[in-house]
Amino acid sequence: MTATSGALHTVLGAGPAGTSVALELVRRGHAVRLIDRAGSGEPLDGVERLAGDVGTVDGALAAIEGADVVYHCVNVAYHLQTDVMPGIQEAVLGAVARTGARLVVLDTLYPYGETRGEVMTEDTPWRAATAKGKMRAALDENYLAAHKEDRAKVVLGRSADFVGPRVLNSTLGGAVFPAALTGGEVLALGDIDLEHSYSSILDVARGLAVLGENPSGDGRVWHLPTAPARTTREIFTALGDLVGHPLRTVMVDEPRPFGPFDETFMNSYAELFYQHTEPQIMDSSAFQRTFGVAPTPIETTLSQTLEWYRGFLAARAKD
Repeated sequence: MTATSGALHTVLGAGPAGTSVALELVRRGHAVRLIDRAGSGEPLDGVERLAGDVGTVDGALAAIEGADVVYHCVNVAYHLQTDVMPGIQEAVLGAVARTGARLVVLDTLYPYGETRGEVMTEDTPWRAATAKGKMRAALDENYLAAHKEDRAKVVLGRSADFVGPRVLNSTLGGAVFPAALTGGEVLALGDIDLEHSYSSILDVARGLAVLGENPSGDGRVWHLPTAPARTTREIFTALGDLVGHPLRTVMVDEPRPFGPFDETFMNSYAELFYQHTEPQIMDSSAFQRTFGVAPTPIETTLSQTLEWYRGFLAARAKD
């Protein structure tokens, strides 16, 4: 069963994920509304952009008015997450419970905690020991409980680290691609000879759109389509081949400010640095089998990302 024709799909959060989801939904022929606090940003063909504050139930109700499917892609700065994200969940979950809209939640791997290299599937135990990991696990338990108790219709899509167009604040983002293109110093966190999963932001968008169109997937966690894990060194080598020269990597074996990551960010990220000192391997085969959606090869994603960053850097140079 898929969502009915003419349904309104409302995306909360206009960062790289929310924007990519909105564009993917338009590509699929849906009516799309994109909500963030400002209600402004780059023009997106086919997307209605509105301002909204989902920090309260009333604000969330106003934001999702008329929506049949809601995509929760809201995020906040790392150092604010444990204080702010639970309130946003309460507001958004309360709003969809009142309206009956289905809720598709973009999620992270944080609830699993340290895995010591174990491949992460949807059946992997949640063993988070960090503040952010425990917070995310608690949120997910609330989402799943709301669905089980028939208070709301909810599905969760988990992603590995983002890479792709518009992705800046990622370990494979703004500290890598601009320097790769210009010959500058590329940030290399932790042990880059460990396997590490990276999710194309475009695959994340496709995956969430598929969940939005298929209520049969509700009530559980899904791993969104993600290419097979490679070592970060292999990815850097492939990226160097694409730009025509080896990358100048700067090895960072402990959290410290570098490039776009300032001291506030890195101090907050420190508890999650284990992601770069043990393999981070995510398996999305359940989603692929169920919905027939294969992940984009990492080489293609790197090429797409380089193309976007070339345009991004050229636009900045004109300002």
